[in-house]
Amino acid sequence: MNAAKKKAAEQMADVDVVIEVVDARLPAASCNPLVEELRKFRAKPCLKILNKIDLADPDATSAWVRHFEQDSAVTAYAMTTKKPADVAKVIDKARALAPHRGVPTKPLRLMIMGIPNVGKSTLMNALLKRRVAKVGDEPAVTKTQQKIYLDLNTAIIDTPGLLWPKIEMPSDGLALAASHAIGANALIEDEVATWLAEELIRRYPQLLVARYGFKLEGMDGIAVIEGLAQKRGYRIRGGDWDFEKASHMLLQDYRSGALGRISLETPETRAAALAAYQEEQRIKAEKAAAKAAEKEAEKMRGKRGT
Repeated sequence: MNAAKKKAAEQMADVDVVIEVVDARLPAASCNPLVEELRKFRAKPCLKILNKIDLADPDATSAWVRHFEQDSAVTAYAMTTKKPADVAKVIDKARALAPHRGVPTKPLRLMIMGIPNVGKSTLMNALLKRRVAKVGDEPAVTKTQQKIYLDLNTAIIDTPGLLWPKIEMPSDGLALAASHAIGANALIEDEVATWLAEELIRRYPQLLVARYGFKLEGMDGIAVIEGLAQKRGYRIRGGDWDFEKASHMLLQDYRSGALGRISLETPETRAAALAAYQEEQRIKAEKAAAKAAEKEAEKMRGKRGT
């Protein structure tokens, strides 16, 4: 990741427009702050693509488009790479952000960026109408940066998925894991599935009922997964319900869209989560400062006593 960040920073100096691909189900959580930092440092306009809208709540997606476009340097575009008509509009939208480029003597230079498994390479292949970037339903498939000419007027740089060193809010890490932006070897599926189940109870209870036939009264995330194991007959040797297999199935149903079109955040819930997290951090900092002050006071009292 450090090498990819360094390379991206070097290349961005010679780029006209940054195309940042995010997951429409969690547009803020899947925005890499490093991309934003590099882009703003170089004062580059951004085409922010909310990909996978076929899996996201359309009302939440519309709200996110309006939210992102409050930044005058950003054009937000909700799409899916599964629709050629959606893909066909990408270059025109990018050209509108750099109207002084886009001729053979001054080709439009685009850089596609984003976190792992949001569809960067799929978009690259769709734009070029041929397979030039390796794709797969798992994070970190693209390993190296590559520059390819779409035509005489347009060059595209595809970059490896960039995750930032520390995900501050725990809920962001869980949302990214649920959406498959973090590899399976870096998470505990049971914990992620339990968190997802609780989010679904809160945000989309009707989809859980429609998919699994649950009566959700009094159920928490663990009960949802246990109920799913019972509905599907998932058992381990010895007869107990297979919580692990049911957890995996819930995550797969969410990721594939079998549960329905789901968004794990809106601009309003994002703002509330950030405010709560910042207040929590403020309280922790105050407690740590008070503890350090008390420790120093005890130290001074000990010196006076001697």
